[in-house]
Amino acid sequence: MSQITKQALANSLRNLLQKTPLDKITVKELVEDCGVNRQTFYYHFQDIYDLLDWVFTREAEDAIAENKTYETWQQGFLQAFRRVEERKSMIRNVYNSAGRDHLERYLYQMVYDVLIDVIHELAKDRAVSEEDQRFIANFYKWAFVGLLLEWIQTGMKERPETIMEKLAKLIAGDFQRALEKYEQI
Repeated sequence: MSQITKQALANSLRNLLQKTPLDKITVKELVEDCGVNRQTFYYHFQDIYDLLDWVFTREAEDAIAENKTYETWQQGFLQAFRRVEERKSMIRNVYNSAGRDHLERYLYQMVYDVLIDVIHELAKDRAVSEEDQRFIANFYKWAFVGLLLEWIQTGMKERPETIMEKLAKLIAGDFQRALEKYEQI
């Protein structure tokens, strides 16, 4: 029952974010939309930002679950771009609010989770330290999320497929080259 209630609250937040900036949504509006009382909300979440983090975590898990390998990472990022595009109003209402850091944290974590798995896979037979692998994943994380944030900021006009084509062309083979540079012989 607990997960059902959390999901219902998440759906209400998504619905409200379609038309209302995050800063304008109150717990009162949220529980009225969901049909639960304030006590139920606070049993599950500390505040709206805690609920937002829960929503973003579930979104990330769904978007990239099957696409965390070298062969599939591009599909994972494309799926993430599409997910953001599908929720354009919601994302813009979070991006343009005091909750923007929650969105950015979500994006950085989602991208890092994909990249670190790809880097680990490619480094499996290489003598590259865990610290260096994390450094490489973080480097690309900042670049990829920077592209995604700029795309959000400029109104998400470019097609996600076009962005991924450009990105794939730009970094073809870069992960392997980066690992080679850090390999300890």
